[in-house]
Amino acid sequence: MQPTSPATPRRRLYTEEQRARRDATRWTLVQAILAPLQFAVFAVSLGLVLWYLATGEGYTAATVSILLKTLILYTIMVTGAIWEKVVFGQYLFAPAFFWEDVFSFGVIALHTAYLWALFTGQPHGLQMGIALAAYATYVINAGQFLWKLRMARLDMEAAR
Repeated sequence: MQPTSPATPRRRLYTEEQRARRDATRWTLVQAILAPLQFAVFAVSLGLVLWYLATGEGYTAATVSILLKTLILYTIMVTGAIWEKVVFGQYLFAPAFFWEDVFSFGVIALHTAYLWALFTGQPHGLQMGIALAAYATYVINAGQFLWKLRMARLDMEAAR
């Protein structure tokens, strides 16, 4: 089944001008590098967090991995906002990525809550629980962006 019927075509993700700006900016490459890096760090970190929760061992490794994941998240959010400004003319909440940006703020809020828990000396179990909640929202948000990547590819195929 097709996602849209001929009577109600799907709105394209990018105008021709936006696509040209997306393809010309170095920030597209930056995002293309940071996104899989963030996912790799997430996967390792998730394993370390789960290991700590299951065994009580490896708190320091889990903590360092969460800090690294959070640093990459903040970096990808800042560079993503710059990318969005270059491509769409506004730093955040461009119509094409509005809901992804909204959900990104939830992801950032939970990662920041983890930092609060860590730096205020909250119990380790609470810290790891917040990290897991942050990671769950990150997975949803990553799925949103993968869906947009797919839509962009479909747009390119349709344009040919």
